[in-house]
Amino acid sequence: MKRKKYFLSISLILFFIIGYSQEKKTLTLDDFVTQHTFRSETVANVRSMNDGEHFSSLKDGKSIVKYSFKTGNEVEEIFNIDMVDDCPIQFIIDYEFSNDEQRILLETNKKQIYRRSYTADYYIWDSYTETLYPVSEYGSQQVATFSPDGERIAFVRENNIYIKTIRFGTEQQVTNDGKKNKIINGIPDWVYEEEFSYNKAFSWSPDSKMLAFVKFDEEAVKEFSIPMYKGLMPSNKEYALYPGEYTFKYPKAGEENARVSVHIYELKTRTTIKANTGEDPDIYIPRLKWTPDGNDLAIFRLNRLQNELNLLYANPFTGDTRTVFTEKNERYIDEKFLDHFTYIEDNEHFVVVSEREGWSHLYLYKNTGFKVKQLTKGEFDVTDFYGYDHKKKLFYYQAAKRSPLQREVYALSFDGKKDEAINPAVGTNSCIFSKGYKYYINYYSNSKTPPIVSVYNNKNKEIRIIEDNANLKEALSGYTLPNHEFFQFVTSEGISLNGYLLKPSNFDENKKYPVIMTQYSGPNSQEVMDQWQIDWHFYLAEQGYIVACVDPRGTAARGEEFRKCTYMQMGKYESDDQVEAARYLLSLPYTNENIAIWGWSFGGFNTALALHKGGEIFKAGIAVAPVTNWRFYDTVYTERFMRTPQQNPTGYDDNSPINNVSGIKGNLLLIHGTADDNVHTQNTYEYSEALVQAGIPFDMHIYTNRNHSIYGGNTRMHLYNKMFNYFETHLK
Repeated sequence: MKRKKYFLSISLILFFIIGYSQEKKTLTLDDFVTQHTFRSETVANVRSMNDGEHFSSLKDGKSIVKYSFKTGNEVEEIFNIDMVDDCPIQFIIDYEFSNDEQRILLETNKKQIYRRSYTADYYIWDSYTETLYPVSEYGSQQVATFSPDGERIAFVRENNIYIKTIRFGTEQQVTNDGKKNKIINGIPDWVYEEEFSYNKAFSWSPDSKMLAFVKFDEEAVKEFSIPMYKGLMPSNKEYALYPGEYTFKYPKAGEENARVSVHIYELKTRTTIKANTGEDPDIYIPRLKWTPDGNDLAIFRLNRLQNELNLLYANPFTGDTRTVFTEKNERYIDEKFLDHFTYIEDNEHFVVVSEREGWSHLYLYKNTGFKVKQLTKGEFDVTDFYGYDHKKKLFYYQAAKRSPLQREVYALSFDGKKDEAINPAVGTNSCIFSKGYKYYINYYSNSKTPPIVSVYNNKNKEIRIIEDNANLKEALSGYTLPNHEFFQFVTSEGISLNGYLLKPSNFDENKKYPVIMTQYSGPNSQEVMDQWQIDWHFYLAEQGYIVACVDPRGTAARGEEFRKCTYMQMGKYESDDQVEAARYLLSLPYTNENIAIWGWSFGGFNTALALHKGGEIFKAGIAVAPVTNWRFYDTVYTERFMRTPQQNPTGYDDNSPINNVSGIKGNLLLIHGTADDNVHTQNTYEYSEALVQAGIPFDMHIYTNRNHSIYGGNTRMHLYNKMFNYFETHLK
């Protein structure tokens, strides 16, 4: 009896030890905001080496490492901060090789200006002499770039362009008229940077003898001032008693844009000529490229309405131009057209991604502008173009063929007989190809699988997994996580919409749960995708909510008509569809009547409209940094989808939250940062006044000196706690 009792005690002890060791952790906000417990790893800053057999990557911000495509193994440490005595660089932000790979341009001390622009200190590592030296001794630079021959570096400082000649250590000033809020040379103004998605407006000629650049004359653009306070993180002591202000040029819908001109600087003669871009001064020049042979400068000229794009070839010696290609659209040309445009490796053709047949597809042209043929066909959208292997005569592109929720990469033969997915894994795939297309790195994930980064050869055989996020998987195994489910439903108008649900891990189908809807809903955006994403919505689900997301009309990968039906009436169909989604969610057997909607930026705009239209449906809504009247937003983005207020006044006013406050019955929380250079706090202040005058109760929270992203110090934790407590108060 005693012996049996002894073994029973051991068994009980083991049971409790094992049970305790296997006990799952519960999600906390700290996991997402401060600890970043579920941050996935990737292989970033990848550069294919010239031999096509190796690639380089930035490692730990300290070194640049060379890897073999064939084996995936590390081959060589190309550069390490520790290689240099008293190295002035503490951390490498980014790097660029010269074309012969003998020099490396290193970027450090980055200071953000806007979303894509920043200043930095650039250094040159010369492997010939094994020396490290700064690009300039006269202040931080922007967008420093090697010339094709690797002998010079062009950069911008204080709105002027400079060229550093490496051999002699000299610094030559190309422009002299740059001045804040007046003239900008070689970098885009605020609205170009934000809405045309780039930060460099100059381009070296292939022979390194010329530098083409765009000049922005902002003189006529109206200024916008943002109040600046002392604050704490960081502290602006100069504003301790009297607030200051930050003033910059911001063209609002229907107002004056910067006047742009294209210039070509010849290094030998130190002369600059102006290219002829036409008689209409009210245009956009969102990109410059050189033709592969260097005989012409390719200028992309876009009209103000953004529905006609002309490719001009400029003679670099005279500035004379001729139109070689025109793209037109009844509504607008998506800005991704600019980056998809590619001169391919045979040096005889270029490829464009056009919606002219109702879906985004590849088209092949001769460099002279003569159309050869349409490359891809079918009821699916091409979402990226990677290039052309002229040896195997294959085009590589990404598309949403299987489902709008997924992405595959395809190889298409020149004759069109072969068009096959090179990565069969179901989910979201994207690729980086080696020079010569002998290998590629595939980035893959789906909603259940954290990112996997693998190397493949051109026979699509996996050589090696170089990042499997094993540490993340181990961390995930220690937590209870919500159940992620995709769904579709059909609205009362017969429109099929895609969505996903996050259900608590202990979900009981016999219980009823409150619902939190999240959405962005902006043009050509997509939130509902079969890819890895774990964020604070998982925390909300584990707190007893069902979190739902639905992509409305206007979003991506479902053809041009679905994508552009919102044209001239932005917000109308997007908010209609969120109200329809709420009705569908409330019809489910496991939801109760307590439902809320929230969103950030465009999502905040759509939240406000949904609350107006939803009436009694929504118990609460949170609008973070919302646009409340498109008249307050910038020219490029707004007019692309709405035309100007002068041309489309009812489109602006009928769908403005400021003009649609009646009907709001649920609890509304407005959140904004006072230093938002993108969606100005003006939007929230004017909307709050409309609510006050209509007698609509609401709550509002302002974050001092915070921009559109609302972060810094304890700010993001405070923000998420604020929103969580709001849901707790009004939904439970």
